[in-house]
Amino acid sequence: MPRERLALRFDFRSYLTERQKFVERALVRAVPEPGSGARVLFEAMRYSLLSGGKRIRPVMALAACEAVGGSAQDALGLACALEMIHTYSMVHDDLPCMDDDELRRGKPTNHRVYGDAMATLAGDALLTDAFYVLASWSTSRVPAEVVLRVIAELARAAGSTGMVAGQAADIESEGRALNREQLEHLHGRKTGALFMAAVRGGASLGGGRDSELEALTAYARAAGLAFQVTDDILDVESSADRMGKRTQKDGARGKATYPGVLGLERSREFAQQLKQRAIEALDGFGESADALRALACYVVEREA
Repeated sequence: MPRERLALRFDFRSYLTERQKFVERALVRAVPEPGSGARVLFEAMRYSLLSGGKRIRPVMALAACEAVGGSAQDALGLACALEMIHTYSMVHDDLPCMDDDELRRGKPTNHRVYGDAMATLAGDALLTDAFYVLASWSTSRVPAEVVLRVIAELARAAGSTGMVAGQAADIESEGRALNREQLEHLHGRKTGALFMAAVRGGASLGGGRDSELEALTAYARAAGLAFQVTDDILDVESSADRMGKRTQKDGARGKATYPGVLGLERSREFAQQLKQRAIEALDGFGESADALRALACYVVEREA
């Protein structure tokens, strides 16, 4: 569906703002105010989790749930779990033993404020608590077997065959030349796995049929990769002030990126192709999937 036609009947900016606020309010409840027993740990968890951000993964989960006729409330636990896992991955990725970053979302990184050990523990807690939130916040409208399937898919996406495997491959690839197929495989796990869990999980919690899940899987695969290609482009072209984090770091560390493999212009073309592929995957859906269509445009056309 052309973006012009979509814009005529769907106010994406209002939708995104409302859904971001919906998730933000829930995240405050997901990690309680610091108590006397582990005050610094909870402070460190909340410092990174509540520091803002686009919340694309949780919003995609909510949009996928709604696309199949479900209620956003049914996917709220998943939405928060996704953001908690995403935040843990950034806290750990910023550590000196990983990418050694000092800035994230325009603020000092967690370990710069709380130290390496507490930042590591905050990430550990966010990852573990994410599954508690997903399991305990599931509504009575969703069958238990569906919740278990979503938990299993999210664990697989976050673990040794998903995001962690992608992070490991990213480290091992530093200074090595990768071809396009190898790069796509790396990012399919490092970045794409959580997008897949978000979209498939949201649709499952919304009561999606197998045919709908198949189409949404194709959507998530294309949208997740489009997000990463765009991230690689922004790392080259944008500034730290705009991005809220250090830019041009991937090239300095010898990491394989899409601009490095394809060049900037071909990377832009590839991102546009992926956006179109994601939108076309939703051809069988009506207006209920307009938020997902708009999100596919947003991940490619964002400036930060």
